[in-house]
Amino acid sequence: MTTLNNFLSPATQLTRPNKPLSLSISPSYHLTSSKYPNQFLNPNIISKIRTSSFRPPSNAFTEDRELAPTDRIGDEYEEDEEENDSFSTKTEGINFSLFSITYSSDKLLNAAIVLAAGSLAITKLLTIDHDYWQGWTLYEVLRYAPEHNWNAYEEALKTNPVLAKMAISGIVYSLGDWIAQCVEGKPLFEFDRTRMFRSGVVGFTLHGSLSHYYYQFCEALLPSKDWWVVLAKVAFDQSVWAAIWNSIYFVVLGLLRFESPVKIFDELKATFLPMLTAGWKLWPFAHLITYGVIPVEQRLLWVDCVELIWVTILSTYSNEKSEVRISETSESQSNSPLDKPHKE
Repeated sequence: MTTLNNFLSPATQLTRPNKPLSLSISPSYHLTSSKYPNQFLNPNIISKIRTSSFRPPSNAFTEDRELAPTDRIGDEYEEDEEENDSFSTKTEGINFSLFSITYSSDKLLNAAIVLAAGSLAITKLLTIDHDYWQGWTLYEVLRYAPEHNWNAYEEALKTNPVLAKMAISGIVYSLGDWIAQCVEGKPLFEFDRTRMFRSGVVGFTLHGSLSHYYYQFCEALLPSKDWWVVLAKVAFDQSVWAAIWNSIYFVVLGLLRFESPVKIFDELKATFLPMLTAGWKLWPFAHLITYGVIPVEQRLLWVDCVELIWVTILSTYSNEKSEVRISETSESQSNSPLDKPHKE
């Protein structure tokens, strides 16, 4: 017994013979002989046990040391991903909320503009006789309002004809662009205010004034009242003047969109002939009335009434080409090699 105890390491202890043998090699490892409960272990077996010392492989501790940080890093990475996902979700929610607020505010502003302009126009037309309509019935107000508005328009043509025609063309070109946007599929109060403003500026600054002088020039060029003169004026209008005005409209709109001269010229080349031929389906019939029936000073008003249809076509052509060009430019930029990630 004493020899065996000296032979084994100090941490090794043998149990009493009448109990199962328990051999302790280290505080973490215990062996119990349940097969020979009343006998000592074979010395050879004990020698082998002592030689191996019951130490687990060293790589087990290494794996434990390596796995623990890896697990922690994975957990931290998952937590970071969850935090990033939650942050991106919150950011998207904030962006969507801001977009909804902006969209609603734009829609309300557009509705306010339309309602204000409509209310102002109706009020001006109905209150033409407000200075002396005391005692008038509603029937009398509605009966005399159109006649008196026409008289006021004729008076404005006599006092300041260019400004009156500029105002009419500006209103018509703004309404025409609004109609064009509605035809393109935009809801009634979701129109592009900047686009409508550009069209109105072109109509106010250029169409009204240039048309005033053009009709006077055309009348001085062909003053006769014969029927063939009417046809000659229609032909001149739809060849020379139509080409000039369509080009002016496209160029000025492109400048107001801050486009380069090269792009404006390319769009003009692409749309010049289609727009000219499209006008031949509408204007020759309208100009038979313009040059055959309407007096010179009243021609622009009649032309502007038809312009509501024509500006819709013009605006659709112009902005359609611009939007296609912008979309192609954005696609080419997104597909450019500089935007593609480098492969390592």
